Amino acid sequence: MQAEILTDTAGASPRRALAALLAATALNLPYGTIYAFSVFLRPMEHSLGVSRTQMSLVFACATVMLTTGMNLAPPLARRYSGVRLLALSGLLGALGGVLVMFAEGFWLLLLGYGVLFGLGGGLSFTLVQQAVNRTLVRPSGLANGYVVSLYPLGAMIGAPLFSWTLSSYGLAETLALLALMLLAAGLFGAWLFQRAGIVLYSAASIAAPVKVPLLHPVFCRLFIVFFLAASAGLMVLGQAAGMLLAYGGSTALAVASTTFITGAIAAARLGGGWLVDRFAVSRVAAGAHLWALTGGVLITIWPSPWTATAALSMLGMGYGIMSGCGAGVIPQYWARDAFASVAARLYIAWCVAALCLPVLAGWLFDLTGGYQAAIILAAAGNLVGAAVAWGIRKPEPREGLPAGPM
Repeated sequence: MQAEILTDTAGASPRRALAALLAATALNLPYGTIYAFSVFLRPMEHSLGVSRTQMSLVFACATVMLTTGMNLAPPLARRYSGVRLLALSGLLGALGGVLVMFAEGFWLLLLGYGVLFGLGGGLSFTLVQQAVNRTLVRPSGLANGYVVSLYPLGAMIGAPLFSWTLSSYGLAETLALLALMLLAAGLFGAWLFQRAGIVLYSAASIAAPVKVPLLHPVFCRLFIVFFLAASAGLMVLGQAAGMLLAYGGSTALAVASTTFITGAIAAARLGGGWLVDRFAVSRVAAGAHLWALTGGVLITIWPSPWTATAALSMLGMGYGIMSGCGAGVIPQYWARDAFASVAARLYIAWCVAALCLPVLAGWLFDLTGGYQAAIILAAAGNLVGAAVAWGIRKPEPREGLPAGPM
């Protein structure tokens, strides 16, 4: 890599970093409500006449488009300013909400939520991460952990908020609120970018983009480890309430535990970023998988409602730690201008994971009437993930940057 790209800090300053973090907060909280999609299931099925299978397809499409938006952000940001792109991301999400408001069936729902909402969220997610890493004076896993923790935190706030507005006002009013939040967030983020003068890429990297080989040994291991952690974590995020009920928990316990688990994942993402500032990524990633594995063993040996709450929290936290760790460790290996490209490719693992074990877990539940087989598969994945993670080599010293944590 070129030394001038590695050491470029022309756009870094505490003021710009604060603006970038505020923009990330404004956009990631409302887009993070994608993790609270389950609150819309029954209202949309009733109002739009769609089936649970169709709702699952909408969520799967939103996941794919979220990842698509993440990967479109880097090339778009080299051609257009972050101000325009953040405003566009908010507009896409708001337009998606409006389309669903006027939907009378499956196809407008798919276009509005599955395509536009997902695309807007993916664009903004990568853009604000790039902005944070471009403006930080020193690389910070804690800052990256904070940015990625905002998605589950948004779901934690959005689930009770939307449940209340759905019961008190209705589906159309709730969607209007979500659309207004997304539009306001996009415009506010664009204003912050313009006010702070945030530039997403240096002139050198625009002229000659930093190339990140897909077969880079560190990236390949991170991809595998993140995929295995996300498979278990997304299964928990998507089916926690149903899993707790299957283990004999009450409806009240299922609702309370789901909220607690979401909060635990948000805290774990923040913690994962903090840990990778202090310890080698191999230790943090392997520890995340071993923590999740312990949860899988716990619920397999002692199945009960309370052990299920603890075990599912541990599975989710393993994913959360790996998520914060994955975002936080990228600046230790790659130049700041390569962050968005590396992160976007890494999140493909998240997309594939969302379409694998969570779907397989539902099929296994229909087949066996329980989640034991899915938990065993998740535990096996965590065991493999720990082994792969332990082989991630330490970053080498670079000009202007020290070696990574020991």
